[in-house]
Amino acid sequence: MDTSNNPYGPHTSSPKGGTSLHEYPKINLQNSNAMTTPMTTPQPTNAQPPIATPESEMSLRATTLVTNLSAVTARITSASASANVSQTWPQAQRPQCPVRLVAVSKLKPASDIQILHQYNPALHFGENYLQELLEKSKILPPGIRWHFIGGLQSNKCVTLARDVRGLWAVESVDSEKKASLLDRGWGERSTQAGVGEDAATTTAAASASEGRDAGADGDRLRVFVQVNTSGEDSKSGVEPAEAVRLCRYIREQCPRLKLQGLMTIGAIARSRATTMENKNEDFLCLRETKERVEKELGLLEGDEEAGEGLELSMGMSGDFEGAIAMGSTQVRVGSTIFGARPPKGEVKMV
Repeated sequence: MDTSNNPYGPHTSSPKGGTSLHEYPKINLQNSNAMTTPMTTPQPTNAQPPIATPESEMSLRATTLVTNLSAVTARITSASASANVSQTWPQAQRPQCPVRLVAVSKLKPASDIQILHQYNPALHFGENYLQELLEKSKILPPGIRWHFIGGLQSNKCVTLARDVRGLWAVESVDSEKKASLLDRGWGERSTQAGVGEDAATTTAAASASEGRDAGADGDRLRVFVQVNTSGEDSKSGVEPAEAVRLCRYIREQCPRLKLQGLMTIGAIARSRATTMENKNEDFLCLRETKERVEKELGLLEGDEEAGEGLELSMGMSGDFEGAIAMGSTQVRVGSTIFGARPPKGEVKMV
C-alpha cells in the first residue's frame, strides 16, 4: 500500500511539506513558529573525531527518530496488507481506512516531538499525563494533533478539554460523569478568547487531510470509550457489557462530543504472545464489543455521522501488528519510536 499521501500516519519518505532526513532544522521551542536554519554537523579535523555539540547531538537524534518512525510505518503497511488478504475475519467487516499511528511521546522531550512533526506534520502524538500535555501543547506548534491516552481523573476533565491546544481526541473515557465533564470543558473552550483562532490554525494545518482524520469535526471533541477487556483490577475502562450504555449516553447526552471509537490496553501476557497468526483475546473482545455497540445503537444503518462505524484503538509497541490483523484502525506506539523512557524524576521537558 502506498503511504506517500496517507493522511492517517507517518510517511516512509519525507512527506509533502515535511523535512527530509538530511535537512533537519534547529529546534527553537521558545518560538516554535519562527523560521529555522539548516543544521550542520562538524567535520573531523586532522583525523580527530568530531566534537560533540548540541547541534550534532540533535542531528543524530533526528536521524534515529526518523529511522525508527520509518521502520514502524513500514511494519504497519506490511501488517495492513497481510490483514487484507488473510482469513482472520470476514472481508466485509475489515476496516477500509488506513491505520492511524499515534506516536506516544510521554516522558519524552518536546524537541523529539518537534523533530517528528517537522518530518511529518500529519503524525498524531499521544500523552498520558495532563500537566505534561498542557506544557508541551503550549510550546510546540499549534497544528500538532494531540491524543490524551492516560488514566482520566474526573477533577481534571474540564481542564483537559478546555485548555490543551490542538487536542484531537481523548481515548480513556470510562464513565458518564467524565464524559459530561469533558463536554462541559469543551463548551468552555469555545467561549475563551483565542480558542477559535487555535481551531482555525489546527484546521489549516490539516487541510490536506480527508475524512476521519480532518483537523476539525464540527467543533466537537472526539472521544474513545476505554473498555477493560482483560478484567484486571489494575486496568481502567468499563466492562464490555457496560460499553453500550456509556456509548449511548455520549451520543445522546453530550452534544459537544463525538463518539469516535473504543480503546483497550490489554493484558501484558496476552500482548507478549500476540502475533499476526496468534489471536489476542483482548483484541477479539474489543472487536466484538464494537460490533455489539454498533448494532445496539444502529450506527451502521444509514447513519451519516458513523461513516464506516466505530474505530478500534488497540495495539502498542509489542503487539500492534497482531492488533492490525484483528481489525485495529489505530495503534499507539511509543518506545519503538522514541526508545526507552526515563524515570519520571529525570524527565526533561525540552
